[in-house]
Amino acid sequence: MRSPIRKTLSQHNVLRKLANRELSRKGNRTFDRSNAQEKFRGFELCDGALDTHDPKASHLRLSFLKKRSKITEIVAAKDIIFALAASGVCVAFLRGPKENANQRLCFLNISPCEVIRSLFFNKANNSIITVSVYKEDNFSSLKCRSTPLEYIRRQDAAAGFSLFESESLRYPGFVEFDDVNGKVLTYSAADKIYKVWDLKNYEHLYSIHDNNIYEIKISPGIMLLIYQKAPDGGHVPLKVLSIETGSVLQSFKHQLHRSKKIDFIEQFNEKLLVKQENEPLQIIDIRTGTRTEVASSQFMTPSAFIFLYENQLFLTFRRRSVAVWNFRGEKVTSFEDHTLWHPDCNTNNIYITSQQDLIISYCKHNPSESDDEDPDSNLGSINVSNILNGKSLARVRARPGNENDRAALEDVTALFYNEERNEIYTGNNDGRVHVWSNLHPPGSSKSASSSSKPAPAPVFQVTAGTSLEGSSAGGSSAGAAASAIASLAVPSLAAIAADGEALRSEARGRLTSSESGT
Repeated sequence: MRSPIRKTLSQHNVLRKLANRELSRKGNRTFDRSNAQEKFRGFELCDGALDTHDPKASHLRLSFLKKRSKITEIVAAKDIIFALAASGVCVAFLRGPKENANQRLCFLNISPCEVIRSLFFNKANNSIITVSVYKEDNFSSLKCRSTPLEYIRRQDAAAGFSLFESESLRYPGFVEFDDVNGKVLTYSAADKIYKVWDLKNYEHLYSIHDNNIYEIKISPGIMLLIYQKAPDGGHVPLKVLSIETGSVLQSFKHQLHRSKKIDFIEQFNEKLLVKQENEPLQIIDIRTGTRTEVASSQFMTPSAFIFLYENQLFLTFRRRSVAVWNFRGEKVTSFEDHTLWHPDCNTNNIYITSQQDLIISYCKHNPSESDDEDPDSNLGSINVSNILNGKSLARVRARPGNENDRAALEDVTALFYNEERNEIYTGNNDGRVHVWSNLHPPGSSKSASSSSKPAPAPVFQVTAGTSLEGSSAGGSSAGAAASAIASLAVPSLAAIAADGEALRSEARGRLTSSESGT
């Protein structure tokens, strides 16, 4: 018979282990990994696609708005799905009970000649923000509009209201939405003034008057002002400002190689990342001045970043590869089965979960598992991987012989994961959005369509009105290659820069082709 003392100690140990699991992020990892595998194990394609194309939409006057075009962006807010097509048409759908799962609520284009360029879900006040251009001013300036979700549910998108009407957002003007700090940054090119606004109520907080600013990066609690290089090219002046008050916290100069162009300058809390052409990556602690260098052969300039604030890490994207780095310059994760489908790092096909522990992307088929006789081997798949260790947790693929699955996984152009509903939404070239859900939860006798065993068995920026890019690190510059990431998926920064001439050319092209100007 077990002694009472031993039994009490055993109970205490069990309770302590449970407490440690709940309180310790490290102790939770095994549980989280198992939970994630179960969460995605039974994902299958749901019946009925959400179609953004409506040939009977008589209120849309521009001919290219009436043509079918690819999905460029998907945003979900609770049970509402917003899908934006390359043509500039945006549609809201209600994802409710099965009998009403595919209900179209309304178009967000409230004007007959409105071309919507991007979306931002404002969690601070439960509204959707659209950024649009209009034929009336020859598609030359950005206009922002906020519409509460309750109005969308009433199918009354016109009940929203305009934002930042005092600002001239013509190129090179822009607007950035910073979800991390709860701020909005605008730049009015007409008067060369930067303004910071409260994201919850859109109240103007302060202005920055400085004609020498080259670009601005936003990080939790601070803004980094990057100035034009010194005339001799030997250094670049930098300032760190409080995001709350605009007061200067620190001013300093970073020394440069005069003959080398700057690949990127990024800010993450107290860490400054600087990379020049064919030079090592420099990671500088702006508080202490300590510097870490990573050889250019080990760290090649990526096309995009995502900073993971929760884990003090950052993701880099280069061609189709994803890697995870820490701020000691060490590569901490290589993914075993996460080769991106798009070589240009289309981050609309990438989602990072709110805990920043999972990455969900549209990926290429694993060559090690290829079968020449498998007709689906040339299809992409939806891959779920653990960011911290690179392990493959799940892979959603087309079921053998299922033509609907094949059609849904061909040419995926946008992806979003709804964490509240545990559903994945994918859009493709024909303007339709497909819903993937766990139709057979754990314990179901039916087989799953996604593989959960490890192989081999996520700030957006619209530049010149033509492409969706972005950076969770922020960045108002359209020119810095590495500051372009997006991730509407990561609660982070979004930037939109207006280029009237490029957009006008794009609009003219769309008059003859629904797929031009993408």
